[in-house]
Amino acid sequence: MTAQPTLTDPKALARRRARATVRGMFLQQAAADEVQDRVGLVKKAFTAPAIVTAFPQVWAATFPEAKIIPEAEVLALEPQAHDLMIHAMGLHWANDPIGQLIQCRRALRPDGLLHAVALGGQTLHELRACLGQAEVEVTGGLSPRIAPMGELRDLGALLQRAGLALPVADSQPLTVEYENAWALMRDLREMGETNALQARLRRPTGRAVLTRAAELYATHFTAASGRVTATFDMIFLAGWAPDESQQKPLRPGSAQQRLADALNSREEPLPD
Repeated sequence: MTAQPTLTDPKALARRRARATVRGMFLQQAAADEVQDRVGLVKKAFTAPAIVTAFPQVWAATFPEAKIIPEAEVLALEPQAHDLMIHAMGLHWANDPIGQLIQCRRALRPDGLLHAVALGGQTLHELRACLGQAEVEVTGGLSPRIAPMGELRDLGALLQRAGLALPVADSQPLTVEYENAWALMRDLREMGETNALQARLRRPTGRAVLTRAAELYATHFTAASGRVTATFDMIFLAGWAPDESQQKPLRPGSAQQRLADALNSREEPLPD
């Protein structure tokens, strides 16, 4: 069998996370606030929550009763120990995202809820384009710089693959304005979200590449305010551990009323 390719360098990612600052936590806080709102809409009391996160200072403050589980390839979770699992802003760096969700599902009690939030495929598309064009112009080559994050449909499909029932996936793009591209790149360092790809360039990026990328950014992605914009595509996933009490889809052909009757329209068979 062919081994699964390693996308992320875990040691590099840990170093990036360790250098994150309080100032850079706004994206984590935005995700935590949104998940808190979504959990609050569920008409069910959760008594044993757990959160998988690299930033416990943010998530523990928002969910003070939750058990904090550090990010890892093998999560420190016990089977059926929790009625609420939150996977917090780490799936986009996971080498095995489906494995992460399966581990969370196994840690849920029957009819327990999983909420996951991660960055999606449109995240930093502006910076990706500018860095790529600048590197080609200046060096004649191209190196991996921003992780290839999953699109909404792909990430949503992981819920069913992980064995979760009643899956729901939606996106909430967050547009942030910066003084310039340099300020954005500085903010990414403070978030702990800079390049941790296994195949990344292993030497510092030349100043000429970064300068040209900043010029391209200002040319193509400047808002009416005169500041540049950056997109963070936040993907929210939700699913339930299977339980007999949950609603089930109807069997095909078991409908008691025709759709055409409900719409007061005429049903015409398609030609062979």
